[in-house]
Amino acid sequence: MNRVFAGLVATTFIVSPAFAQMLELEKDELTFGFIKLTDMAPLAVAYENGYFLDEGLFVTLEAQANWKVLLDGVIDGTLDGAHMLAGQPLAATIGYGTEAHIITPFSMDLNGNGITVSNEVWAEMKPNIPMMDDGRPQHPISAEALAPVVESYRNEGKPFNMGMVFPVSTHNYELRYWLAAGGLHPGFYGDGDATGQVQAEVLLSVTPPPQMPSTLEAGTIYGYCVGEPWNQQAVFKGIGVPVITDYEIWKNNPEKVFGITAEFAEEFPNTTLAVTKALIRAAIWLDENDNGNREEAVAMLSRPEYVGADEEVIANSMTGTFEYEKGDVREVPDFNVFFRYNATYPFYSDAIWYLTQMRRWGQIAESKDDQWYFDTAESVYRPDIYMEAAKLLVDEGLAPEDGFPWDTDGYKAPAPAEDFIDGIGYDGRAPNAYLESLSIGLKTGQKVVGSNVEG
Repeated sequence: MNRVFAGLVATTFIVSPAFAQMLELEKDELTFGFIKLTDMAPLAVAYENGYFLDEGLFVTLEAQANWKVLLDGVIDGTLDGAHMLAGQPLAATIGYGTEAHIITPFSMDLNGNGITVSNEVWAEMKPNIPMMDDGRPQHPISAEALAPVVESYRNEGKPFNMGMVFPVSTHNYELRYWLAAGGLHPGFYGDGDATGQVQAEVLLSVTPPPQMPSTLEAGTIYGYCVGEPWNQQAVFKGIGVPVITDYEIWKNNPEKVFGITAEFAEEFPNTTLAVTKALIRAAIWLDENDNGNREEAVAMLSRPEYVGADEEVIANSMTGTFEYEKGDVREVPDFNVFFRYNATYPFYSDAIWYLTQMRRWGQIAESKDDQWYFDTAESVYRPDIYMEAAKLLVDEGLAPEDGFPWDTDGYKAPAPAEDFIDGIGYDGRAPNAYLESLSIGLKTGQKVVGSNVEG
């Protein structure tokens, strides 16, 4: 089910001649939105390498101020599609926040995030962290090391504030997951309460990704969870220390998606296929030759119209390493994954994980049966579109046949316990059983009422 295109990391896929076959496009002039993060790379690469043009698409890429503006743009048609938080199409479709039927035919990447704390918090955490023989901290670092720091702040009457990028972001759920795994309660969302701070020991709030380092430096927050390059930026500025990557929280976790409205996909099916083809080609390019194109990608992303951070900062994670404390550079070859491990396939089980986290923390107020999770995932994630695009690329000689999971039913094999920071495995076919296995979070029949959990 999860066949990996092993040859991708060893050799460039070359077939000659290979040409994209033009589909009969219903719409060929498109505007796509993105946020200034390195995982928008497939859009930049598809544009710069001419993959959109190969499909007959004339695309404009526009950076957006924040995730809400981006989602609103897709819903109102100002944008034809966008680089999205994986939780955004799901939340919109179920009516959490702005209601609209958003779908995704393409998952943009795996991993790519980190959790950073201020230098002061790091200094207080460090005595609680085991050291390796060479004197460096032993990774992964549990939030148990943060718990005494949070307690000391509470004893002094100071709330412990941390930032994440959006209420339905991977970053919110990863930060909550890490905190809860270490015994720290990150709070529930209640009826009409969008803060997510009911019963919280650590108070999480929204900060746009590019503003994370400056907000940390100002002391408004003591740490944050964000995508790159904004963890490495804290290291380069000397204001903070990334303590864990999301690869260490959940190995090869799903990250962003490409989102469009269901109406767009229905009205412009060939255009949707063409866009998906171009994005798949970009993902292949980003991972091929054992990440051999990453330096070129870094130069591309550093430009102000894309991410706009220094090449050195972007390269610190994009090229297979990650720097924790200043000078503590470690090999993390899978920190950013764009194609291998079937990264671009929109798995139903990935969608269901996000839905379980929404339920776990109260964004989904009432219990749902397993079938509800399956049905919701299938209404938003569209592997049928993805696989049709993949077949066209293979037929055209532009993608390797063994690069795609042709025999999958849309569900990954259960992720083993050792892949998670809390040692609890995940099976997308059993969402309620998974929720019951988590020590902190809402269980079947429970709901948040005021400041209490009832049921």
